[in-house]
Amino acid sequence: MEKFFKLKEAGTNVKTEVLAGITTFMTMAYILAVNPQMLSAAGMDSEAVLIATCLASFVGTLCMALMANYPFALAPGMGLNAYFAFTVCGNMGYPWQVALFAVFVEGVIFIVLSLTKVREAIFNAIPFTLKKGVGAGIGLFVAFIGLQDAKIVADDSSTLVTVCNFRGNWHTAGICALLALIGLAIIAILEIKNVKGSILIGIISTWVLGMIFEAAGVYRPGSYKIVDGIYKASAKGSVFFASVFPSKLGITDFSKLGETFGQCFNVDFANVGFVNILVVMFSFLFVDMFDTIGTLIGVSDRAGMLDKEGKLPRVQNALLADAVATCAGAVFGTSTTTTYVESSAGVGAGGRTGLSSVVTALLFLVAIFFAPVFISIPGFAVAPALIYVGFLMLSAILDINFRDIREAFPAYLAVLAMPLTYSIAEGISIGVISYVIINTIGNLVMKDKKKITPLMYVLAVLFILKYVFL
Repeated sequence: MEKFFKLKEAGTNVKTEVLAGITTFMTMAYILAVNPQMLSAAGMDSEAVLIATCLASFVGTLCMALMANYPFALAPGMGLNAYFAFTVCGNMGYPWQVALFAVFVEGVIFIVLSLTKVREAIFNAIPFTLKKGVGAGIGLFVAFIGLQDAKIVADDSSTLVTVCNFRGNWHTAGICALLALIGLAIIAILEIKNVKGSILIGIISTWVLGMIFEAAGVYRPGSYKIVDGIYKASAKGSVFFASVFPSKLGITDFSKLGETFGQCFNVDFANVGFVNILVVMFSFLFVDMFDTIGTLIGVSDRAGMLDKEGKLPRVQNALLADAVATCAGAVFGTSTTTTYVESSAGVGAGGRTGLSSVVTALLFLVAIFFAPVFISIPGFAVAPALIYVGFLMLSAILDINFRDIREAFPAYLAVLAMPLTYSIAEGISIGVISYVIINTIGNLVMKDKKKITPLMYVLAVLFILKYVFL
C-alpha cells in the first residue's frame, strides 16, 4: 500500500486513511436514502435505484482511488438527480430511460474531453484567486447544507430563511437542532485536543444521542404539517421525521437491479426527437462539468494539493475517473455520478491518498447488503461534520488579496453565489463572468494589465449564453 498510494510522501498513514474513508462515507450515506426516493418519482423502482446507487458509487470512487490516488469519493449528484426526476421526467415528460441515455452520452463526451485534456485546460484556466473563492464558497455551501439538515435553519415566507423555533418544535426540529449543536461542540473540542477521527466520532456520538432521545420520548418521529412555522402532528403530514433506529436488517433483493440495468440503451428515439435529447444531454453536461471542477478545486485546496500555480497534479486522471463513473452509473440505472463535495469531510479527517477512497468504495459495496442501517443515519448526525468542514474550507479566503478589487471582487461573488443559489456551478459561472468583465474593463482604463486567458473569454461567453437560452 505504501508503494502504490505513497502514504509517507503524502504525510499520512493507514489508520488515518481508513478513518478518513469511513468519515467520507458517513457524510455521504444520506444519498442511499435520498437518491432512491428522488428517482422513484420518475417511475423507477426504489430498491433497484438503491443497488445502482451503491454500485455506481463503488465503481466511481474506486476509479478515483486507483487512477488518480486522491481521497475523493463519487456518488449520484444531488441537484442532478432532482433535475433528472422532476424536470426531464416530470416537466418535460420523457421516460426515465431517455434520461439515463442522456446521462450515458454525457459520460462518453466527458471521457473524450478528459482524454484530450479539454477539461484539464478549463480547470487550469480559472485564475488562482478565483479558485480560492470557489473553495471558500463551497465551504459556505457545505455549511449551509449542514444547517438545513440539522433543522437549525428553517424556511420563512418573508425572509426565506430563519432560525429554528426551538420552543414550538421541541420534539421535532428543535431536538434535531440541539443534537446537531452538541455534535458540533464534540467535534470542535476533539479538534482542539488533536484527537484523530474527531469528525467520525462526532457523527457517531450524535447518532447515539439521537437514539437515546428517541427511546426517552424526547425526539418523536412521525408525520407533521407546518402551521405558522410549527410542526403539528398529522396523519397526512407534509414533513416526516424518521426514526434514527435501523428499520430492519434484511438483505437487499438483488434481482431488482434487472429493472434498471442497461435500460439506458432501451430508448424509443422516434417519440423523443434528436434536438430534445441534445437539450437534456447538454444540461446534464454543463452542470456536471462545473460542479465537478468546482468540487475538485475546493476539496484539493483544502487538502493542500494545489501547486503554486493553483494546478492539481493528475487532474486529468481525476476527471477521467469522474467521467467513467457517470457512464457506469447510467448503465446500472442512476442519474449522473459525480465527485462529492462531502469528500472534504474525509480530507478534514486527514485523508490524503486514494487509500481512503478505497475504504469509502468498499463501504458503498457493503451498504448494498445493509442498506437499512446506513439509511437510518439521521441528517442531524451528519450536519455537525458538514458545518465544521465548511469552517475549514472557508479558510481559503485568507489567501485572497482583498486590496486588489479586480481579483477579490469576482472571488467574493463566487463565494456569495454558491450558498445563495444552492449551486457550485452557478458560483463558478458568476465568478468567471464577473472576472472577465471587471478585468477587461480594468485593462482598458488602468496601466496595470491583468492577463486573461482566451479560454476564460470562451467560458464567460458560454456562461452568458446559458443564462440567455437555458
